Amino acid sequence: MVSDLSIGCLKSNSNQPTEGENLSKLIIHDHNNDGVDRRGFLQCMAWAGTGVIWTVSSGVLSSRAFGQKMKAAKGELHFVQISDSHMGFNKPANPDVAGTLQATVDKINALPQEPDFIIHTGDLSHTSKAGEYDTLDQVLKSAKPKQTFFVPGEHDTSIDDGKQYLARYGKDAKGRGWYSFNHKDVHFVGLCNVAALEGLGKLGTDQLEWLEADLKAQPASRPVVVFAHIPLWSVYPEWGWGTEDSEQALGYLKRFGSVTVLNGHIHQVMQKTEGNVMFHTAMSTAFPQATPAPANHPGPMKVADDKLRSVLGITNVQSVMKKHSLAVVDSTLASADSASSSGGTE
Repeated sequence: MVSDLSIGCLKSNSNQPTEGENLSKLIIHDHNNDGVDRRGFLQCMAWAGTGVIWTVSSGVLSSRAFGQKMKAAKGELHFVQISDSHMGFNKPANPDVAGTLQATVDKINALPQEPDFIIHTGDLSHTSKAGEYDTLDQVLKSAKPKQTFFVPGEHDTSIDDGKQYLARYGKDAKGRGWYSFNHKDVHFVGLCNVAALEGLGKLGTDQLEWLEADLKAQPASRPVVVFAHIPLWSVYPEWGWGTEDSEQALGYLKRFGSVTVLNGHIHQVMQKTEGNVMFHTAMSTAFPQATPAPANHPGPMKVADDKLRSVLGITNVQSVMKKHSLAVVDSTLASADSASSSGGTE
């Protein structure tokens, strides 16, 4: 069993990356500390602009350099996560979010193997307007995978209480937008932790009761993928980057041999492995945010125009060798080649 080690790849602590700077960092902190290690960041011996493959098999974490040519075997799980498209955003950090979303779709379409589907982990829109969702739908129509699963972000719910979002993307969901499904013997759970924001994200009693019952119906040998907008681990509580009642939800997942938790919200790659659970947050397709630190602040971060696509990207997930092994690879929109197979950070 892997020791409780937290691993993440972040942008540098400066608000503006310098040219040629490796945007990846590695952080390690004691698992008893809920926040990011205040003792400082260590330089990541990372492959900038490509990724590191992290493979989780029966609770064992391993890594290797990102192989562009890898393909999943026929019948194996393969899906793509995108996040934080923010349709309607039009500020210097990115005046063309529809353009970068289209570039994201083009990258997905160029993968050597078509994904089974796309998962979007929230903040589809910037202000919950119908026209913003119309633009999102129009861009996603060109994606080769014809099915996309969504969960809401706070920008999809805070303006109109999520009415537009639920009418379009949550018709078959429970409550404020939670649901589950099985695919290729993997159980997927989409959660909503943005409907009752009180600083941190929150799932709430009704959703937690539903989650407990939903997971009880699944065998412990079945891999589980949980996806929600706000991270289900305490990335940086000072900025609201965590979910206050996530501990209870994670308690229901302890009996499963393989659990992957995918989130968005923070617009940068961070990863943490704790026991049988791998937590992973994705880059945005719209704009980056600063690395959490006392001297920085959350929100859209302006980078040089020619650097923007190097801090936006996709997460490509597929099974590797065994059913209980999922790998996650992040790839920026600026990468020369398409992402191809599974687990880790960029």
